[in-house]
Amino acid sequence: MSLSFRVLSLLSFFTCLSLLFLQPAHAHPYSAGYTTLLIGKEQTILSYAIDELSVIELTGADKNKNGMLETDEFNAVKDQFAQSVKKQLVIKIDGEGKEWTSLNNVTLQREGDASKIVLNAVFPPIFPGQAISLEDSLYANDPKTNYVDLLTIQYGNQKSTAALSGRNRSWTMLLTESDWAGLDQGIKQPQQPSINLAGQMDGASSAKSEQEGEASGWFSFFSLGMNHILSGYDHLLFLFSLLLARQTFKQYAMVITSFTIAHSLTLTLTVLGLISIPSSIVEPAIALSICYVAIENIFSKKVNNRWIVTFFFGLIHGMGFADLLMEMNLPKSELAVDIFSFNVGIEAVQLAIVAVLLPVLIRLGSWNYSKKAINVGSAIALCLGGIWFVERIFFS
Repeated sequence: MSLSFRVLSLLSFFTCLSLLFLQPAHAHPYSAGYTTLLIGKEQTILSYAIDELSVIELTGADKNKNGMLETDEFNAVKDQFAQSVKKQLVIKIDGEGKEWTSLNNVTLQREGDASKIVLNAVFPPIFPGQAISLEDSLYANDPKTNYVDLLTIQYGNQKSTAALSGRNRSWTMLLTESDWAGLDQGIKQPQQPSINLAGQMDGASSAKSEQEGEASGWFSFFSLGMNHILSGYDHLLFLFSLLLARQTFKQYAMVITSFTIAHSLTLTLTVLGLISIPSSIVEPAIALSICYVAIENIFSKKVNNRWIVTFFFGLIHGMGFADLLMEMNLPKSELAVDIFSFNVGIEAVQLAIVAVLLPVLIRLGSWNYSKKAINVGSAIALCLGGIWFVERIFFS
C-alpha cells in the first residue's frame, strides 16, 4: 500500500470521525409550516401551524434543552412567536400590506413527535377584482434551514394549494366576481387545523382558481422538488456513489434511467396512498443503500448489472422523496400536476449533477490511481451512510 493511499485513508477516517461528533443533538435541516387562508365575504382568516422544534429555534425557548416546549416555556415565548409570524407572514390586498384585525389564539397542540404551535388571526375581507397575496420570509436569513410553507387556500367550496420555498416565497390570487359570489355571507372562526400524525391537513378538494405569481401552481412544486433534492444529502450521496464506479456511458445511462423510473413510481404511489411504509423503515434503508453501493464499489471489479440494484434502491428512495408531499392533502384536481412538477424538479437537479460529474468521472477512469480514488470516495460514503443508519435507528 502506497504512502499516498495511507494518507488519504487516514484523512477519510478522521473526516468521518469528526462528522460523527459534529452532528448536532437536534439537527433540523428541514422545517415545514402549514398556512391555511379561509376567504369569506366578511373576513379573511389565517391559520398558521409550525412544528415545535422550529419554534424553539426561532425563539430559543428550550431552556432545559430537552427538545420540547414545556407549558411555562411556551407561555414565555407565545407573544414573541406571534409577533414573528405577524412580521414575516405578510398578507397584501392589491399590493397593500394588511395587519390582522384580531389575534384569536396561539396554542400548543401536543401530538407526540408531531407537536405543533398553531396561530389563528383575522384579516380584512377581499372584494371582487382585488388580488390577495401572501409573502413568507420566515427563515429567510438562515441558510442552514430549508424551509417550506405548505399553503392551502379555501374560498367558498373551492380549494387550492401552493408550496412556498427557496426564493419563491410569495403567492397571489385574483378574486373574480364568480369566486366572490360563491363565498358564504360570513365565515365562522375555523376549528384548529386538523393535522394528523402524518402531517396531513384535512379538507375537501375542489377546483383551482386563477392564480398569479411564480410560486403558484406547477412552478411552486417544481421549485419544491429542486430544493428537496438539494437538501437531501443522503439521496445525493447515493447518486454520487452509483456514478463513482468505473462504467461505460451506456451503463451510466441505464443506471440513471433505472433510478428515475423506480423513484418516480414509488413517489407517485406513496402520495396517492396506494403504498405506505413508515419512515422509520424507509430512512434507515436509504442509509443502508449508500453503504451497499459503497461496499460494491470497493470490492467488485465490475458493476455490469448495477441498474438492477439501482432500481431496487430507487424504489426506497422514492418513498423518501414523497415524505414532504405527504404533508399536504393535495386536491384531486391538482394532484397529477403537483406530483409531476415535483418529480420534474428532482430530475432537473439530478440531471444537472450527472452532467457535471460524468466528464470528471470518465476522466478519472483513465488515471493510474483511479481505483484508489474510487476506494477512498466509497470509504467516505460508507462511513457517512453508516453514521446516518445508526442515527436513524437509535436517535430518531
